[in-house]
Amino acid sequence: MRTVTKCRFGVMAAVAAIILAPTAAYAGHSGDGDAQQEPPQPPQTSASGKADGRTISAQVGAVAIVFDQSKNGKGSSTGPLAPVTGWTPPACWFAPTYTPAQFKDYWTKQQLPGNTNQTYVKLICDRYQNGHPYKNWNLDKTGKGYWWTIVFNPDTNYINADPNTGNTTACYNNDDFWADTKQQPTEPNALNPQILSALAYAQLRVPTISVSLSPSGKQTVNLNTWAWLDKTTLKPVSVTASVPAIGISATTTATPVALHIDSGTPNATVYPASGDCPINPDGSIGTPYQPADGNNVPPCGLTYLHATTGSSPYPFKATLTWKISWTGSDGTGGTLPNGTFGATTPLTVQEIQTVVR
Repeated sequence: MRTVTKCRFGVMAAVAAIILAPTAAYAGHSGDGDAQQEPPQPPQTSASGKADGRTISAQVGAVAIVFDQSKNGKGSSTGPLAPVTGWTPPACWFAPTYTPAQFKDYWTKQQLPGNTNQTYVKLICDRYQNGHPYKNWNLDKTGKGYWWTIVFNPDTNYINADPNTGNTTACYNNDDFWADTKQQPTEPNALNPQILSALAYAQLRVPTISVSLSPSGKQTVNLNTWAWLDKTTLKPVSVTASVPAIGISATTTATPVALHIDSGTPNATVYPASGDCPINPDGSIGTPYQPADGNNVPPCGLTYLHATTGSSPYPFKATLTWKISWTGSDGTGGTLPNGTFGATTPLTVQEIQTVVR
């Protein structure tokens, strides 16, 4: 017969305990208004720069999210994508965090001793020790699974953040729970391939593009400027996020789909008029200028109508749009909002009667 230790914690002056302010209801412990507590946060550590191209971004208790960046953009000339819809990565999720012994110690040695809110203490004890629904912190299941607890994205202001929209209300309103190893919980905010795909999106790095221009350097009023990108510069990048301890992963891929050019002044004509230059069938964008083209209208380019003055060049900007897709280890997949990444080049425009390319 199992002996269940009584779960009682009074006010003990000898115990140093931090009583957290009741700024938000934690998990499902909000049934009594007097029982509201700020959610305890699991310890997190980080490491990076491994030789195989993998980065452990977050070690949370017993498990880690691992990012395989071997197919990601590399070097100082890369940068993160800006989602076109204002999308942000998940702000919180539930992750397999503690073994039974760690979970028991967390509550009985760190959180509950010295807590003056006996209603809150009783809720915790009843739920995780006294059989409503768990018994004795699931110590008899050691080695068979993990306690899943709320985890906040360290890059997000989690106080008002949702896993999809920047508001953690969905995470606050659920309890810590148990799941056997390799079992995918039904909790909608439990770490899964879809959430991993979004975390991988935030890790994507794409190269800074260098658009070829003709004429290069100084531009000339009323002389068409041709712009293009060689197909060798337009390659997909991807990041895989995985949790080896529970056997789930997702690969998020960014594929270039269009170039947008911005003349930096209303005193210019852009081709096409939208400024959006599509990708050609061979994977390139635009067409390199040939002498036989003369002053023909380019498929991708622009014409400046007024010269720059003094030391104020026009900020010509070229922005590449990337389509984002993902595939999960469980056969799921889909798309995420497109992202953009661009670079600005100062262009001086002169006014002369003749020009030789």
